[in-house]
Amino acid sequence: MGKVLVIGCGGVASVAIHKCCQNSEVFEEICIASRTKSKCDALKEKLAPTTKSKITTAQVDANNVEELIALIEKEKPGVVLNLALPYQDLTIMEACLATKTHYVDTANYEPEDTAKFEYSWQWAYRERFEKAGITALLGSGFDPGVTSVFSAYALKHEFDEISEIDILDCNGGDHGYPFATNFNPEINIREVSAKGSYWENGHWVETEPMEIKRTYNFEGVGEKDMYLLHHEEIESLALNIPGIKRIRFFMTFGQSYLTHLKCLENVGMTSIEPIMYEGKEIIPLQFLKAVLPDPASLGARTKGKTNIGCIFRGKKNGEEKTYYLYNICDHEECYKEVGSQAVAYTTGVPAMIGAMMILTGTWNKPGVHNIEEFDPDPFMDALNVWGLPWKENRNPVMVE
Repeated sequence: MGKVLVIGCGGVASVAIHKCCQNSEVFEEICIASRTKSKCDALKEKLAPTTKSKITTAQVDANNVEELIALIEKEKPGVVLNLALPYQDLTIMEACLATKTHYVDTANYEPEDTAKFEYSWQWAYRERFEKAGITALLGSGFDPGVTSVFSAYALKHEFDEISEIDILDCNGGDHGYPFATNFNPEINIREVSAKGSYWENGHWVETEPMEIKRTYNFEGVGEKDMYLLHHEEIESLALNIPGIKRIRFFMTFGQSYLTHLKCLENVGMTSIEPIMYEGKEIIPLQFLKAVLPDPASLGARTKGKTNIGCIFRGKKNGEEKTYYLYNICDHEECYKEVGSQAVAYTTGVPAMIGAMMILTGTWNKPGVHNIEEFDPDPFMDALNVWGLPWKENRNPVMVE
């Protein structure tokens, strides 16, 4: 069918590449490119005997547009799947524009020197991608990603109008460490320590970090404390779900994680401001990332489940209704299948599916688009096929 160029070789990329290899009828060729080519080579050696897909590897600096252009021109992929750092979204988009190649990512751009993430930088490319006749699919992970597809699906099949969406992200896994992050520590800590916000009646309401706490009983996990955060899909859903009045995002955290995070904040270890250390300039948060456990190493020791989904309130045929769409994912089952914990799995699987939607032409809309702007049905079908089956509850407990 076609070829994908995957940029990045971390935990999420490993899952996505495993899944591309399982789906060799679509992904006949896979090129894995990263700054550290040895990681790509090791993954190729592991996967090549298990798949019909032809796997090649390459070294590339994803901050360097010219290097990216040269690689894309050499490999000629049907789609570039960006699983590098969010700081590198724009350079990869520039390279895709220069080579007229479709683009898919899982997380929106944020500048490296500012703890701020929003879609404005990527949306600014809309006209250029449209004129080039290529598609940029933004946010094809789980949240954003599957939660956004859930929203489009609910609007298409369950509601005439949706007034409220609560996105709930529960990780009930236990890796045994007093403090570790389930994805890139630098990105995770920046996200969690930022001010929270939610969308209500046409504007943003800002909160202090972890100011709003709720308790919820999650199927497969149990009762957990969850906290309101700012999250990027709120921004796009506020535009793309007509008539929406409120969107909130909640994520669960254990007390050990919060206690350690507060201590690290208090001593300056989560700062992104440079400091001098033994004559060298370092970023405290980047140093902290270096000493924390690598998220890719957590799979073998993580037990428990995730439960991530959306609770909707709205109307159908003039009647008020509520509806809950969600997925439950088992950490140990994920590790058995692809050698990863469930947090990377729930992001890597939708990344593969998004690339498949674009590569097969199932989704074809030149320009820069968030995932909820496409027909949700083929993506929802693919979730059931490729390891993230979804569940429904037509009488959910609502979040107060």
